[in-house]
Amino acid sequence: MSVQSQPIADNLFTWPAESPELLGSRCRRCGEHAFPAQPDCRSCSASDSETVALGNRGTLWTWTVQSFLPKPPYAGPAEPEHFIPYGVGYVEMPCGLRVEARLKPNTPESLRIGMPMKLIIEPLYRDTDGNDVLIFAFDAETEA
Repeated sequence: MSVQSQPIADNLFTWPAESPELLGSRCRRCGEHAFPAQPDCRSCSASDSETVALGNRGTLWTWTVQSFLPKPPYAGPAEPEHFIPYGVGYVEMPCGLRVEARLKPNTPESLRIGMPMKLIIEPLYRDTDGNDVLIFAFDAETEA
């Protein structure tokens, strides 16, 4: 039996894809972007939004490290000794929209405002059928 994978929710990112991108919406009237995609514009209230790719790279706008167990419905280990701290922050996408996301770097020494980030897709947990449930996160962009 092979392990299947599926996004945690529809229309958050392109999947399957060799180079996944976040999916959001753009208002056809005023050009405002939103993530996740929304049918109505939060800026001008128009109901004329289209789904658009937001890209797979951005800049770290701000961050923190989650070093304690989150409140339910947290799906990870319940014992504090098995909890692995993780970074969380806002990544500014090329369109100017700031997206809240988990960050792969998880220490203050490895994070800095303004650093380039790239989108990654990773398993969050395995469901009761043995399938990987995928989430998006951002990792530090390494120079080639």
